[in-house]
Amino acid sequence: MSEQEIKEFEEKLTAGLRLAEERMLQEKALHDESVVVQSMDGVIQHIPAKQAMSSLY
Repeated sequence: MSEQEIKEFEEKLTAGLRLAEERMLQEKALHDESVVVQSMDGVIQHIPAKQAMSSLY
């Protein structure tokens, strides 16, 4: 694989992961569910999916 092909693959993969995360959060928010997140300092929390969505966008 050339450098350009690798870069394109990484971009497509990243875009797909973002889309999957967005859809998962939307589905969980629709059902008033929570998600598990980790803060930058390593603290693990359960927060409502709606709150997670608002912090991403």
